[in-house]
Amino acid sequence: MKDISLMILAAGKGTRMGKPLPKVLIQLDGETLIENLLKSIKQTEYSNSVSIVIGFQGEKVIDRLGNKSPHLKQGSGDKYNFIWQKEQLGTGHAVQQCEESLKGKYDSHLILYGDVPFISPKTIQGIIDLHKENSSVLAMVTLKLPDFDDMHNVYYHFGRIIRDKDNEIIKIVEFKDTTEQERNITEVNPAIYCVDDSWLWENLNKIKNYNHQNEYYLTDLVDLAHQQGIKVNSLIVNDGFELMGVNTKDELEVAKDLYFKNRK
Repeated sequence: MKDISLMILAAGKGTRMGKPLPKVLIQLDGETLIENLLKSIKQTEYSNSVSIVIGFQGEKVIDRLGNKSPHLKQGSGDKYNFIWQKEQLGTGHAVQQCEESLKGKYDSHLILYGDVPFISPKTIQGIIDLHKENSSVLAMVTLKLPDFDDMHNVYYHFGRIIRDKDNEIIKIVEFKDTTEQERNITEVNPAIYCVDDSWLWENLNKIKNYNHQNEYYLTDLVDLAHQQGIKVNSLIVNDGFELMGVNTKDELEVAKDLYFKNRK
């Protein structure tokens, strides 16, 4: 059995970008969002165990990554395990589509997002190392910001990390459900998880879609772990640039600006 698989959720539309494309194929300086992510993955030891969940115009994602990606080609070419999500019913539902292909074949799974292009190899390796060193059931990345000013404003509507008096994570509160006090918390959830294989598949089926979107969200795994008395380990990242997701035209412009500044 291999130890870690990487799942990249990449089924979403680019509707809020104003582009008739899968969101992950939006470009930054000639490279798509997902290609930027895959370049970071290639600098870790886990680049040969990547599954990509595709949906909206998924054939274009396969075509780009399989045939037309000069930034990623190595030797015989990259081989990704493409998994279809026919309906877009949330992040939890997207991961559920991977069960048949991945269950029992790996010890654990790292869940990433194709529209988070700047995450560093150090962070990818770091959350996996933390998960393995602590024999975690569930480990996650959190982002700790000084404030929500300037570029950090893109994180203001992220879910807040709630910790108890012992500094243990007990839940994530989505922004729309936060109190005024909770909105002042500057540790937010970029929703990157490393999860034990057997626990993941057992508990995904317990996630409910009792929300205004009627979708199944991975954030519920944190609450389920806490209810079961399971410690949620966390890797705290302070770099707002590397965990930035690109969901709207405005965020794309911010991402482009930061991308070129960080290349200098």
